[in-house]
Order: sequence, then structure tokens, then C-alpha cells
Amino acid sequence: MKQLVMGLLLGLTVAVGLAAAGTASASDIDKINGSIRVDAGQEVDDVSTVNGSVRIGRDARARKVETVNGSILLDTNATAESIDNVNGSISIEEGAKVAKDVESVNGSITLEKGSDVTGKASNVNGRISLESAHVGGGISTNTGDILIGRDSRVEGGILVEKSNSWVRLGKEPVPRIVIGPNAVVQGSLKFEREVKLFVSETARIGPVEGAQAVRFKGDQPAD
Repeated sequence: MKQLVMGLLLGLTVAVGLAAAGTASASDIDKINGSIRVDAGQEVDDVSTVNGSVRIGRDARARKVETVNGSILLDTNATAESIDNVNGSISIEEGAKVAKDVESVNGSITLEKGSDVTGKASNVNGRISLESAHVGGGISTNTGDILIGRDSRVEGGILVEKSNSWVRLGKEPVPRIVIGPNAVVQGSLKFEREVKLFVSETARIGPVEGAQAVRFKGDQPAD
């Protein structure tokens, strides 16, 4: 994730510099301070800001969508090539699609009904949740909870990595991993740290390493 942060900061610096020099694409949108909103149905290239949120409107199309400090929202049926941020949530609304990866450092990642991420969905801190959604390249986190909601599908497995931080203020919370009714997780579920793993009786999952799965009935585990 350190590489993600450095790469994102470098990429934003280069993009803003190119825009200032007049060499960026005419349809790129680049800022240092301020939020960006792409109107419904609009088609743009790269969208990036350092301090501010980004909203890609309904049915709009974008390539790379990036920010350092701020949330990112991909509205209903919108599409993007990739989404990256450092501090802030990422929301992928109903029917929206991302062709490559969705990555955050400190922030939740939410996929609504019918949304699709062809690549991976990953963060360090923050909840990752899917509701009748699809991720094709696996899911990974360090300290965040994961909810693979009803009818969701994940290829590439799940990875919860151990924390490499030298700074620890008290005991870290134990991530809660829930695989909901009729959900499918293909590939291994690997846990490098303690987690609480709950799997619906109607879900299908790959091999589990590093945790004991607790099966449950209904929509949510009792615990």
C-alpha cells in the first residue's frame, strides 16, 4: 500500500503539471484543491484532485479516477477504468462498472447491487462491502471488515494481511468477515491475522487458511 500512496501522489503531481503545461488531454480534469463533478452522461479521460471529492455522474464515463483526500462516487451505470484514493470512501453505485482495480488506503469500499469490478478491490483500513455485486480480481484488506452480501460473487479469493505498522495504539479490533446467503467466493480465503469468519449455509467458498468458518442461517450471523 505504500507503493499505492507514492504512485498516486506521483501520478497526481505529474497530471497536474501536464495540465498546467498544456500537454494533458483536453478532456482530463485535474485539480489540486477542490472537488470534481462529472455530469450525467458526460465522457472524460483522467479525473484527479488532491484535496477534494470526486463524483462521476449517472451513465458518465471516465478513465482513471483519483484523489488523495476525499471520497469518490461512481454513480448509477457509470463506468471507469480504475479508481484510487488514499483517505476517503469509495462508493460504486447500482450497475456501475470498473474495468480494472479499486484501491484505497484509509476508507471504505462499497459496491451496490449489480455493480462490477473486473480487477481487485483492496484497502488497508475500512469496511469492504458488496450487495449483489461482483469482484473479479479478489478482495484484500489489513484491518477492515468484509461483507460479501447476498448473491454476490468474488473471484480471486479473499486476503486479510497482517499489519506491518510499527505504531499500535492498544489492541487492534478483530476483522469480521461475513459471506452472505447465496454468495460465491472462488479461490482461497487466506487470513494472516485473527479474524471472525461467518459463512452462510447457502454460500459457496474456496479453501480457508488461518481461520475457522462458522456457518449461519438467515441473512446475518447472530454474533
